[in-house]
Amino acid sequence: MGNFHSRPLWIAVGATVFLGLIGLLDDWLRVVKGLRKGLLAATSWPGRSRSGSRSARRLLLWPEPGGLPPTAIQVPFLKFRWFDFGWLFLPFVVLVITGSSNAVNLTDGLDGLASGLVAIAALAFAGMCYLGGHAKFSEYLNLVYLPYSGELTVFCAAVVGAALGFLWYNCHPADVFMGDTGSLALGGALGTVAVLIKRELWLVMVGGVFVAEALSVMIQVASFRLFKRRVFRMSPLHHHFELCGWAESRVVLRFYIIGALLALLALSTYKLQ
Repeated sequence: MGNFHSRPLWIAVGATVFLGLIGLLDDWLRVVKGLRKGLLAATSWPGRSRSGSRSARRLLLWPEPGGLPPTAIQVPFLKFRWFDFGWLFLPFVVLVITGSSNAVNLTDGLDGLASGLVAIAALAFAGMCYLGGHAKFSEYLNLVYLPYSGELTVFCAAVVGAALGFLWYNCHPADVFMGDTGSLALGGALGTVAVLIKRELWLVMVGGVFVAEALSVMIQVASFRLFKRRVFRMSPLHHHFELCGWAESRVVLRFYIIGALLALLALSTYKLQ
């Protein structure tokens, strides 16, 4: 249903497939070859970073028509305000896409957790893409009109459908597991869409649960290395609540609720601008 003459649509698809292939290689090494660590971080991280750098270079070389410079991002809660990263745009995009893919990967630890949260986040971004790509709605809501973002609505809707279809078999007790193949691809898809529609800062709100999961790992590692003490009983964060006595289904459902509330908060900023 998408317009395949749209370059941003191909950028989103390309980043998703590329990161999915990296995850597939990691899963293949673990499952088929029996390597416990799979693809080493020294090999995996440069590959993930390459996806972000390629997306950033395409945006710089072939900027799409719109009201913002290719190196600019929009700022929440402010009308017509944006920040131009300039030459820092490329490392910033690498950070967003790599961080997003890694955060979803860390969240994929309980049956149905990552797939359900991805569906919620992708649905929120589908709404953002539609509003930003609709001339009348963007004018009414004081949004910067991005004519190409309407095609990304189709992409986000496809991600929602894929995540829900997978969740049917991934809910507790899971019949299939996502693995790095799915988590890296879906996380990269969310990060790439956020970059394309200039809503990178909204990604922190929409994917707040993913951010919390990633931060819990960073805090745990830093605390143990510096002070030989653990802040959480176990990281990522969902395992901490499991060890606190929460059932797996309760952790997943409550994280869904938080994810839905954060998605609604992110969408509400469109009216508050």
